[in-house]
Amino acid sequence: MLRKYTVLPILIIASMILVPTLQAQDAGEPLKIGLLTDKSAVLQLYGVELENGLNLGLDYATDGTMEVAGRPIEIVVRDYANDPDLAATQARELIEVEGVEILVGAPSSGVTQGLVSIAAEYGVILMAGPAADPRITGEFFEPTTFRACRNSYQDALDIAAWAVENVGTKYIQLAPDYAFGYGSVAAFDYGFLSKGAEFVGDAIYAPTDTTEFGPYLQQVIDSGADGVVITWAGASAINLFQQATELGLGVDPDKPAIITGFNSNDIVKAFADEAQIGNIGLIVYHYTAPQNAINDWLVEQHKERYNDVPDLFTECGFATGQAIAAGLEKTEGSTLPEDLIPALEGLEWEGPKGTYYMRPEDHQVLEPMYIVKLVNLDDPDQKYYELVAEVSAEDTAPPCESGADRSTEELDCTPLAERTAE
Repeated sequence: MLRKYTVLPILIIASMILVPTLQAQDAGEPLKIGLLTDKSAVLQLYGVELENGLNLGLDYATDGTMEVAGRPIEIVVRDYANDPDLAATQARELIEVEGVEILVGAPSSGVTQGLVSIAAEYGVILMAGPAADPRITGEFFEPTTFRACRNSYQDALDIAAWAVENVGTKYIQLAPDYAFGYGSVAAFDYGFLSKGAEFVGDAIYAPTDTTEFGPYLQQVIDSGADGVVITWAGASAINLFQQATELGLGVDPDKPAIITGFNSNDIVKAFADEAQIGNIGLIVYHYTAPQNAINDWLVEQHKERYNDVPDLFTECGFATGQAIAAGLEKTEGSTLPEDLIPALEGLEWEGPKGTYYMRPEDHQVLEPMYIVKLVNLDDPDQKYYELVAEVSAEDTAPPCESGADRSTEELDCTPLAERTAE
């Protein structure tokens, strides 16, 4: 159901305000989805993966018609260039001018936090991702936001048990100094502490535009930790991991091991060297890990259309497209929150990683995760990993923090800080 926004004159304390109103349209009316992504700045690699995945996910879910419930789908893309203010402006323009009915995005957690409030303001569904800050479906929860992609809690729970058993119990964290970093540090604190680890010092934060990581890495070495949990995103990860290797982290047995997630293929190949072959870490998705027909379809179609294999966050975009189509089938094409929210809550579907479940209490998807071992850096098909373990959706289920009022008999959604205070 297409929402058009009209201007109604309302006098409130001698001022005029704009009030969006909803108007129904015929079933055959095109359905516009607004994709806010990064195509020209620090997270552009992830932005391309998200866009490719969304297109393929919608294509798969609609059997190639790009039409759902009789409504042709049109994706309207905006490049926010890593600028949260620009992203906010673009989101409002997409809704008010372009007539977009669903928002998708974004690679940046800071940007996505702004989109959460805008979507709630306009009564538009936001499909968040691949931004991983848990607060998007936690502290900043809004009923209009859903995430068909993992969050940082799931990253932490994916690798924590393995790390404690195989590396040691003492850790320190290094993360970027912005929303994604803060959320990740909190998530890894939770995941590792729940598995019996301890942190020997406060988390170390570095600015996102850092090029010389030496001082931060020296703090890691001086900490006496068994391992360092490094959370980073974007192309600057190349410098970070190159410099970490040069200082012996993850290489010298007398220095902390690196606990991290493997990145997109291009970034891994750029920063890794022969000394890191054999390293084990978490990964959100690599096209060689899942063994199922949907992932096979994704790999085949991605190669055919983009002359490359799907990458780290292609799966996130794909699952998002699937969830959108499934929800709209249930609502017979209506995008009104009162229709689409209950259609998405509790949604279960099969995707590239297996079974996905949209948790009703916080709108966070539960999905399998992976632990992999780096075995080479020169495979022509980018088959760089050996699968160590698939960690189930149940074992990586994050705590629910959407608010005590969202709790059910099955799940407590009181924020962890409030539970601790009690």
